[in-house]
Amino acid sequence: MSFQLIDSASKQTIPLVFLNKMKFDDHCQDNVDGTSWMIANGFKADEGAVCSLPDQSGGIRTVVVGLGDRDVPGIWTVAGLSQSLPEGIYCLAEDLPADIATQVALGWAIGTYQFTRYKESSKTLSTLVWPKGADQTQVRALAGGVHLTRDLINTPSNDMGPEELATAAAQLAGEYEADCNVIVGDELIEANYPAIFEVGKASVRAPRLIDFRWGDTGPKVTLVGKGVCFDTGGLDLKSPAGMLLMKKDMGGAAHVLGIAAAIMQSDLPCQLRVLIPAVENSVAGNAFRPSDVIKTRKGLTVEIGNTDAEGRLVLCDALAEASRAKPDLIIDFATLTGAARVALGTDLPAMFCNDDGTAEKLRHHSVETGDEVWRMPLHQPYRKMLDSKIADLNNVASGPYAGAITAALYLQEFVEKDIPWAHFDVMAYNNASSPGKPEGGEALGLRAVYSMIKEMVGE
Repeated sequence: MSFQLIDSASKQTIPLVFLNKMKFDDHCQDNVDGTSWMIANGFKADEGAVCSLPDQSGGIRTVVVGLGDRDVPGIWTVAGLSQSLPEGIYCLAEDLPADIATQVALGWAIGTYQFTRYKESSKTLSTLVWPKGADQTQVRALAGGVHLTRDLINTPSNDMGPEELATAAAQLAGEYEADCNVIVGDELIEANYPAIFEVGKASVRAPRLIDFRWGDTGPKVTLVGKGVCFDTGGLDLKSPAGMLLMKKDMGGAAHVLGIAAAIMQSDLPCQLRVLIPAVENSVAGNAFRPSDVIKTRKGLTVEIGNTDAEGRLVLCDALAEASRAKPDLIIDFATLTGAARVALGTDLPAMFCNDDGTAEKLRHHSVETGDEVWRMPLHQPYRKMLDSKIADLNNVASGPYAGAITAALYLQEFVEKDIPWAHFDVMAYNNASSPGKPEGGEALGLRAVYSMIKEMVGE
């Protein structure tokens, strides 16, 4: 992927100048060249706003990009420019510190994303000369991970069922010579993944567990992603409106594949494992029912309070398997609860963690990368809300409150206490477009997790 970034230009480039509100006010007071033009065009240096200054022939001499109250550009300052600027080749007017240059290049690269599998785009993209000092390997790895995540989520379920998701994972594993194993259908029972089988057995598209491994040195990092390729709600059927975006219910799987792609492309020294329970939650005569009691890989029994709480059922088997190998870190991603969206909205992922040190590192890296997440509590007194009279626990809480917390507490039951574990409850979707973030599938928390793992392995 080029991401519309080039090493040098054979023809004249158009410089990008960054200007915050304070500097813009100074320009206005000093009547700096171009100020009158910017004022006439309503430019106020808001972050991401642009104003093209003309040359004597009517072409573009310089493009001024607003920073708002920032002193330096962030990743989203430039994310919309490749699609909003007139077609051409642009460059930075001034050198930036290497970390800022990397963020600018990454923002530009992420902003080139277009989903064109079913419909060609009529947009032409502009090109940026690589900023001096930018980490090209990291930019390509992270932008590629984000684009992959978005592509997988945006693909409708008729072309992204459990088999197709497994194929995508196998292709990624093959690209980096990783070992990939897929357990399918009745083989899940034989291999002791009963909860994954129960959720997916009603679909004509067989459930499966995707398991791939890469790397043989460094810390053991296991990523687990919810791969519900479509969720009808099962016998607790969703409404038509509730089903409309359910192609994104495999967004957790898409996230861990995106992170894995970035790790492998960057060649980070770790022992990476990716586990994805891939199912379709369908309605049929053999579908699992409310009040059924099912077994899990860990040996715990679960009473089904609601068949629409299926994501935690498939994840619990995968988390139990992840724990068995005693990795140094387990991270799972899932489009798990509407309650998390009610609490934090669609842009801010809820993060739960059983280890304060790991949680603080994730928070730090989320701020540093501009990929913010918000820690939510694993409030143990709420665990009793998952009690069952006939099984070890219920898959839903006994009341309507704290839905995101009780879902996380359910998952925690399947993670060994001495293993650092973080759970991300994400929307994985933009309901509307903004610069660099088109409507559709979205990667949330991906860059923060990658950054933490990069530090963890000493890179």
